[in-house]
Amino acid sequence: MTERTYLSVSDVLTETILRIDPLAPIQQAVDVMADSGVSSLVVERRDLADEFGLLSIEDIAREVVANDRALDRVSVYQVMVKPVLTLPPDMNVRYAVRLLTRYGLDRALVVDEHRQPVGMTTLRDIVYRLKSG
Repeated sequence: MTERTYLSVSDVLTETILRIDPLAPIQQAVDVMADSGVSSLVVERRDLADEFGLLSIEDIAREVVANDRALDRVSVYQVMVKPVLTLPPDMNVRYAVRLLTRYGLDRALVVDEHRQPVGMTTLRDIVYRLKSG
């Protein structure tokens, strides 16, 4: 077996991911984000045939705040992005960056071989990790 000689997505992921139900009100999502200091939440799947979604501060600003909609009257599923881009943990970060930037994204959900989330990675995480060596 050869030793890995590249920086992988698993080397730059944040293992703590916060999840939210798609039927939750946006107000609840904002409260969770503010209390936890995060800028995105993973939206749960309805079942195994479904895909994960992602709700970010940018989505809320664009779809709710800019349109003067009430935070307590809009559900997460109405604003989230779905499906979310997923990456395998063993992917070389060079290719992860290419994939993210090709689609104009700044983050992706990292999933294992069973499609279970193991973390989140962002372009910021990758660049900061490269800076530190």
